[in-house]
Amino acid sequence: MTQKIQAIRGMNDVLPDESARWQYLEQAVRDVLDQYGYQEMRMPLVEQSALFCRSIGEVTDIVEKEMYSWQDRGTDKKAGDLLSLRPEGTASCARAVIEHGLAFNQQQRVWYQGPMFRRERPQKGRYRQFHQVGVEVFGIDGPDVDAELILLSARLWKRLGIEGLRLELNSLGTAESRAAYRQQLVDYFSQHLEQLDEDSKRRLQSNPLRILDSKNPALADVIAAAPSLPDSLDDTSKEHFASLCATLDDAGIEYELNPRLVRGLDYYSRTVFEWKTDQLGAQDAVCSGGRYDGLVEQLGGRATSAIGFAMGMERLLALMPEDRERQQAPQIYLVAAGESAQQYGVITAERLRDEGFRVQANAGGGSFKAQFKRADKSGAAIALVIGHQEAENQTVMIKDLRQHSDQIECSQADLVETLLQRLQP
Repeated sequence: MTQKIQAIRGMNDVLPDESARWQYLEQAVRDVLDQYGYQEMRMPLVEQSALFCRSIGEVTDIVEKEMYSWQDRGTDKKAGDLLSLRPEGTASCARAVIEHGLAFNQQQRVWYQGPMFRRERPQKGRYRQFHQVGVEVFGIDGPDVDAELILLSARLWKRLGIEGLRLELNSLGTAESRAAYRQQLVDYFSQHLEQLDEDSKRRLQSNPLRILDSKNPALADVIAAAPSLPDSLDDTSKEHFASLCATLDDAGIEYELNPRLVRGLDYYSRTVFEWKTDQLGAQDAVCSGGRYDGLVEQLGGRATSAIGFAMGMERLLALMPEDRERQQAPQIYLVAAGESAQQYGVITAERLRDEGFRVQANAGGGSFKAQFKRADKSGAAIALVIGHQEAENQTVMIKDLRQHSDQIECSQADLVETLLQRLQP
């Protein structure tokens, strides 16, 4: 017996019964971003691995353990590039903005959506192929756009009917203030080496801030007693953060200040934030973002301020109420028996589609009984029934599938108007 080929672990199919919720989410995202004047960008799934090494940081779990990477085919004289499936979208977006001259001395508000890839241990809310919506702003350095992104995300939660999320905020300061804080952490954690796990010991010299982001419960006490980042912030960063908080207060957005919120990627600076939930177990982050004012320059562009966030679509879908989905069912199911009826039915269905109706026509034959079973399963509100006599007379029979009303015969001339009346809510 031939062995079945199945989907790769952690990479999931979206079946027809599930796609309506995905479409509802995608449309809601488009609608809200349109309200704020953001434009869609689409980037490749595959990038040079060096892009993520330079942006995310070589001493990160993503680069060290989780990226899907391979050597591309080269030539006799030159080895191929090292390529990777994108593990996140911000670096790709920044690369595209630089490459196409959209970054320097300009303002850009962009967004994207699509699959990302990380070789993690699959669990609820964490997959090897997962989908993100990313929203990025380039060329605006004030706290007003920081607030705009948070308000935009809050508006999306309302649109999706998602409740119970909590917002956590922190400021990482400038590169200079962070360097001073970094040294404080190195000094502090060096005095507690025996309490650190292997990952934290490895990060002590390369990126000690990431120790604060550790999920190891055994480190909770030593991390809680570590020096606090807000105490090391420069005055400009303090003013920036205070202005952001004041705007959120005026807008009625509740938030918690979390001095241990550092984000897992190396390119963040100043404002960082996360929307969290208690409904998804260990995977509590729904939307995460912040400023990355040094990233564009780090990737070879001119110094450009930037801020953005990403949200996991699978996690949003898990939090959305069950009734949130786009209506995909056809309005009309066309039932036809006999060759002349089927030919007439094809033309009738096309004419109705020209008028904007959603029409599913029976295909593959079958008795009237079998066709009505398919009509009922389709979710259509109305069946149009055509037999030999209707084809001869150029009429159709209209049968309501969801309400108890009489079946009526209708001419082609009156069909559109009659259907509009029948389909009114």
